[in-house]
Amino acid sequence: MKIEPITVSYLNKYIKEKVAEDEYLNNVYVRGEISNFKHHYTGHMYFTLKDENSLIKCIMFKSSTATLNFVPKDGMKVLVLGTVSVFERDGIYQIYVKAMKEDGIGDLYKEYEELKNKLEKEGFFNKEHKQKIPFMPKTIGVLTSKTGSVIKDIINVSTRRNPNVHIRLFPIPVQGKGAELEIADAIRIMNEKKLADVLILARGGGSIEDLWPFNEEITARAIYNSKIPVISAVGHETDFTIADFVADLRAPTPSAAAELAVPDIEEIRRKLEIYNQRYKISLKKKIEFMELRYQKCMSSKVFTDPTAKIKEQYINLDIIIKSLENLTTNKVKDLKTKSVELISKLDTLSPLKTLTRGYSITQKQGKTIKSVKEVKTDDTLDIRFIDGEIKTKVL
Repeated sequence: MKIEPITVSYLNKYIKEKVAEDEYLNNVYVRGEISNFKHHYTGHMYFTLKDENSLIKCIMFKSSTATLNFVPKDGMKVLVLGTVSVFERDGIYQIYVKAMKEDGIGDLYKEYEELKNKLEKEGFFNKEHKQKIPFMPKTIGVLTSKTGSVIKDIINVSTRRNPNVHIRLFPIPVQGKGAELEIADAIRIMNEKKLADVLILARGGGSIEDLWPFNEEITARAIYNSKIPVISAVGHETDFTIADFVADLRAPTPSAAAELAVPDIEEIRRKLEIYNQRYKISLKKKIEFMELRYQKCMSSKVFTDPTAKIKEQYINLDIIIKSLENLTTNKVKDLKTKSVELISKLDTLSPLKTLTRGYSITQKQGKTIKSVKEVKTDDTLDIRFIDGEIKTKVL
């Protein structure tokens, strides 16, 4: 009997219908840990649900995510209610999740949070410890896998922005057991031998298990102790590792890390040209301003008539001298007037003035006699008249 072949599409459709007929698979309630979680821009959520031995893909459409009261993350333990169905195109079965609630935190996620809190208390994430990324690094040290798109993206972006930059690749395993030891050792060697001006620690996206070497304490301490600034570009934009928090700068993607590490030489040239033009304009305005000041100075009287100020001072000096002369003349006149008045008063009070009216002054041994009691017989007296003196004797 000849068996006719069927198409793949037919087989997948047949399996889907068989699964759909199973009432148990139409309403499953499953416990597991979220891994490789992706929240699509459409609002749908894609993730893997796993336990110690197995995993199954899951999708939760936007219409069902509205009932969530938490934000799903890698490492979370959850309980999901949904339907198992086959996606015909890819021939895979998955759970179409209708509802989901937390069932505790996964072991890896718990370990991640514990280490994060520990390092945060020790100051590993403090801003004051962050080093500044060099503006124009000559050598970019890249720590990533030697194969894959990460190193290619970094080289393409870096050389496009600055063809003169030197990329130095230090190949490291980016996942798997023991990878953290080689990552830490690579950072140490790059520092000891001073092989770069800045380091980019990079890898593509992945599950929390894939990214785990970048959540190890030995990796965090190697980054923290690095004297060379470190840019962390681990996973996708929504992925956060311990390395991201410890690094001097975090980039959402490896390509973005290259943009942050390597300045665009053409943009720098354009800025220099703009600065050069601004400098020329500023210098021209400064010269014009100085010329205006010069013209203003040269048009002032100091330069057009340099003796004008001296002449003004001469006039002021003459006025002052005239004023002093007037003050002196008036003062002398006042003093003369006062002198005449005093002399007149003195003359009026003078005893000699009395002699002009026929009176005389009698003196005995130079002392004026005021009373007859002051003389006796035979005393010799001096009598002074207006026109002379005589001597007389008392009889």
